[in-house]
Amino acid sequence: MSGFPRSIATRPVFLTGATGYIGGRLAPRLLESGFRVRCLVRDAGKLKGRSWAGVPGLEIVEGDASDIVALARQMRGCGAAYYLIHSMMAAGEDYAHRDRALAETFAHAARLAGVERIIYLGGLGETGDGLSEHLRSRREIEAALASTGVPVTVLRAAMIVGSGSASYEILRYLVERLPVMITPRWVSTECQPIAVRNVLHYLVASLRQPETAGRTLDIGGPEVMSYREIMQTMAEALGLPRRTIVPVPVLTPRLSSLWIHLVTPISHRIARPLAEGLRNRVVCRNDDAVKLMPQQLLTVRESIDAALGKVASAEVETSWSDAGPVPGDPDWAGGTAFDDVREIELDAPPAAVFAAVCRIGGGNGWYAADFLWRLRGALDRLVGGPGLRRGRRNPENVRYGDALDFWRVTGVERNRLLELRAEMKLPGEAALSFEIISSAPDATCCRLVQRARFKPRGLGGLVYWYSVLPLHGIVFRGMLNGIRAETARIARAAGEPLAAIS
Repeated sequence: MSGFPRSIATRPVFLTGATGYIGGRLAPRLLESGFRVRCLVRDAGKLKGRSWAGVPGLEIVEGDASDIVALARQMRGCGAAYYLIHSMMAAGEDYAHRDRALAETFAHAARLAGVERIIYLGGLGETGDGLSEHLRSRREIEAALASTGVPVTVLRAAMIVGSGSASYEILRYLVERLPVMITPRWVSTECQPIAVRNVLHYLVASLRQPETAGRTLDIGGPEVMSYREIMQTMAEALGLPRRTIVPVPVLTPRLSSLWIHLVTPISHRIARPLAEGLRNRVVCRNDDAVKLMPQQLLTVRESIDAALGKVASAEVETSWSDAGPVPGDPDWAGGTAFDDVREIELDAPPAAVFAAVCRIGGGNGWYAADFLWRLRGALDRLVGGPGLRRGRRNPENVRYGDALDFWRVTGVERNRLLELRAEMKLPGEAALSFEIISSAPDATCCRLVQRARFKPRGLGGLVYWYSVLPLHGIVFRGMLNGIRAETARIARAAGEPLAAIS
């Protein structure tokens, strides 16, 4: 590792946000570069399904970034620390306050632990007055991280284009769904997008370059374009006609975020700070980052093509929906809980059944009554829920913490169990599980138990349960029959070597 500060090169790197969009991609690249990586996560289970989770040099610690004493203890021995935490996934108007408080705690913990460098990925934008609340919050985080004297490397990026990024998903869905767009005036604002692979290069390379310590570096791609031009580039990449874009002065950030919520998979809670930030010109003021950490920068079209290619080949590493806490199992005791339990016997090995179960949701559909699922998703979007548009990260495989439309994976045991927790707007708590029961892992037949559970909240919850109960026969019985048919198809396709499924 020539070129590294020796103390940083020989000590572990502390990484926050490893379950998020950028952190989930940065961790394996740091490991590939020869670093030992210590990941701080709220729930270690969210990293179990990652392909790099068992790589030598990785250490996973569970903790709370708001606990300064515990955080300092967990950081001890690390040479550098990446701060990739933000609260936009959490609802509420005070995300900026929470972010600032967390950054201050992190800075104090880093100083107590003897960390030599903090690296932070912030937001690109003009300085001075007139910044959106989102970008102003990013500036406050920068100041908080530097407040205790630990050298901070700040990388400021504008729109990050990559498969699964929030910006990419908003852009793609708007262009795909709306041949004619009524947009706010910010559609003419200049932006300098950057490919996610270029961002990751800068994040890793900043450790190799001692000159980046204590510096604020603007990072962007090779092109400056208006959002209107970026949308037309996306349309061209998708093979669509040019979009008709009509800017109007009356669309506020709040209205824009609600429109984004309805048309795209992105929640209005995330869309609003992003929409507010779009009014600011976000262009690099210098090329210091390129000089210090040279690389081949992708154009906007190349970035979009790369993202589309990853989606088409089911190689999306991380998604914006990965971020945020995974709720624990609800407390089903101490109150009324309703169960709908159904089971079937299957003449197929557990591996084939599990593969069929894991294909539910996203573009694969739900095996039966898809029109009812789409209707439920549309209603959920109208009341502020995620709806079905989050889809799924991969069409075949699931891992703990994945989003499956308006469900979240809260339990997965290969060839035995899949548990989902509802994140749609409900007057109660709902879960859906699939348990595969067999005499042995290599058995040639098994039993599949499907359980839908609902704990109502108040009278509204009781009314909801009994109003949808007549549809359960259509939805859940149809789902089991669909899983049976898909299991048979998988077993026939696999033939003898079913181990490939497991």
